[in-house]
Amino acid sequence: MTVTLESIRAAAVTIRGEVIRTPIVRSGPLSDATGVEIFLKLETLQRTGSFKDRGAFVKLKSVSQEGGKGVIAISAGNHAQGVAYHAQRLGIPATIVMPKVTPFTKIVRTRDFGARVVLEGESVSDGKPFADEIAAAEKLVFVHPYDDPDIVSGQGTIGLEIFEDIPDLDAIVVPIGGGGVIAGIAMAAKELNPKIEIIGVEAQLYPSMYQAIHGLPPTSGGVSIAEGIAVKAPGVITKEIISRYVDDIILVDELSLESAVQTMVETGKLVVEGAGAAPLAAIRQQQNRFEGRRIGLIACGANIDSRLLSSILLRGMIRLGRMARLRVEISDQPGVLSRVTEKIGDVGGNIVEIYHQRMFYDVPVKRAEADIVMETRDAAHIEEIIDRLTAAGFRTRRLDDTASEMY
Repeated sequence: MTVTLESIRAAAVTIRGEVIRTPIVRSGPLSDATGVEIFLKLETLQRTGSFKDRGAFVKLKSVSQEGGKGVIAISAGNHAQGVAYHAQRLGIPATIVMPKVTPFTKIVRTRDFGARVVLEGESVSDGKPFADEIAAAEKLVFVHPYDDPDIVSGQGTIGLEIFEDIPDLDAIVVPIGGGGVIAGIAMAAKELNPKIEIIGVEAQLYPSMYQAIHGLPPTSGGVSIAEGIAVKAPGVITKEIISRYVDDIILVDELSLESAVQTMVETGKLVVEGAGAAPLAAIRQQQNRFEGRRIGLIACGANIDSRLLSSILLRGMIRLGRMARLRVEISDQPGVLSRVTEKIGDVGGNIVEIYHQRMFYDVPVKRAEADIVMETRDAAHIEEIIDRLTAAGFRTRRLDDTASEMY
């Protein structure tokens, strides 16, 4: 089987009534913030929280019709849950090989969907030989996360739905990991409208498809918040389709991804994982290129760890000047610390935490230092607080990465 517009249309018939037909909506706040008319395809609304439901159902439906004994997949995230959930619905035994370091919540969620979970290796690639052994011994069908015609055709139904709802987009921006979703969308979109621009986005740490397309040596590696697209080896099938149909691939760094997650939450009012924020990161990185155009962004998934999301939002507040940490030198006398907090309160700073240290800092014996974490309005407000403390005779140092000068 090869991927064609007809195979994608057949996949659309297969998933009808089985997988959510997600809306594509204009985001007023994101459009206003970027100067780009942004439309979000909300794959975050799928039952398992990502677009993986589509390809998984198409592949598993074909397995069920062939009467296989079961399926096996390797994944630490969205693919695992998509396969597990739809295998359970179709009555197909599913085994998922996951790295030993997979977050416990993802393991539990995959088991809750009825799959047998086997922990093996430190990474997804480490588990492939083990999965092959199980597949051979138990006669299971391997469900590849992206390099499979059924999978690509299933993901391509996103492109059909976009054109049914908003046929006059100028471009569609899609995250790239192994390439399954962009290959399917690009095939559908370009066959329906050859003039539409299809742009892929990869994490700068994992530029595997970009390098493969341009004949560059592979250099992927590192820790990315966009683990859903942190793929070292792109697909063979997907590479061929992307070479023909995708116009460009943009690489975005980790800080851009982190900032885009925060913007999607705070401005777009939508929780997404790192991969789901990658299209917005690309838009912001090349804003002049997209300004004034109608652009579809694939919000591909919402399965972000709660602790990671919390860290991203707090770090974003620091970058925007909405939270700061000051070190204030004071005399070690009763009532002095209360004077410091009074000065901060007088100008509207909201103290979150105070750490008062006498013994371990390099200060004279009759003095102390207080580390104060506070909520602020913006960077100018932080400077106002520092000025107020300095005018009152308190030497103050800002302790985040935007400033470290002693005032």
